[in-house]
Amino acid sequence: MRPTVHDIAAEAGVSLATVDRVLNARPGVRQKTVAKVAAAVQRLGYVRDVQAANLAKKRIYPLVFVIPEGPNSFMRGLEAEIRLAMQRSPVERTSIQLETVPPFDSGAIVRILNAINPAEVTGVALVATDTADVSAAVDRLTDKGVHVTTLVSDLPGSRRTHFCGIDNLAAGRTAAGLIGRFCSGRSGKALVVAGSMKLSDHMERASGFATVLNSEFPGLEIVGPVETNDEADRVSQVVRTALDTDADIIAVYNLGAGNRGLLEALPPAKERKLAVVVHEITGVSRQGLAEGLFDAVINQDCGHEVRSAIRVLKARSDGLMPISAQERIRIDIFLKDNLP
Repeated sequence: MRPTVHDIAAEAGVSLATVDRVLNARPGVRQKTVAKVAAAVQRLGYVRDVQAANLAKKRIYPLVFVIPEGPNSFMRGLEAEIRLAMQRSPVERTSIQLETVPPFDSGAIVRILNAINPAEVTGVALVATDTADVSAAVDRLTDKGVHVTTLVSDLPGSRRTHFCGIDNLAAGRTAAGLIGRFCSGRSGKALVVAGSMKLSDHMERASGFATVLNSEFPGLEIVGPVETNDEADRVSQVVRTALDTDADIIAVYNLGAGNRGLLEALPPAKERKLAVVVHEITGVSRQGLAEGLFDAVINQDCGHEVRSAIRVLKARSDGLMPISAQERIRIDIFLKDNLP
């Protein structure tokens, strides 16, 4: 049987109250007694159930989520999942604060991070631009004991605690493999549309896409990435212009958002038999698949990402490591035939 606090008290020759004070690092215990309890813990092989202890103490985990505002359908889906998590707060013993910032505005992110009081916040989850000022703000928080997870897009140069998102290099490679096969050996150009190359997920998708397309499909040449700030009107303009001026474009990969604009730009080019791959299942991408304008949608489960961030931040606050298999976010591929 697993040793208990009663066993520790008997082994160390102290009271249960003293064991409790030592295990919870409370003051008022002589160092000699602390050493006796620590030795008893080691001899018995006692492993404390931190989660049970926190449940007994009714500990609350104050968390802050920082995400972009605006019309991006995926981000609004992410926000909806965060609000669902806020509704679950009494059960999950969390207190969640949601902050929204203008898209790609690193200064706004930094201001929010700098305003966080480490004495009042256990952890932060944010969708971040991959810039030096955001990385520095994250590092300052971690130095003060606040755990930080990145959502959707990582900050590889920072000391963040965990990344809750898909392997974006693999997602880009997947898109290239799909487009190469959809083009069925035809030669031509693949237009790559991005939101911002200040986002690590966009940079990684573009890199993975180029690696596979250049090595496995030499008949396809990459045009772009063309940045659009994930604005649908800008996506529409960029794609229309590219298709009108370059008859060799036979594929389009939108690795960011703004798929409404892509949908608007594609119908006049339908007779060109374009191979089109986009990201995230939304109302617009469903429409694109249903109408045969999109060939495939690469998706990530934003609900899983939010729940993962909460689990990771709570675990790390308790000094525990998350279960890596449980927190791995899948890359899903949806065609017209397997839409959920």
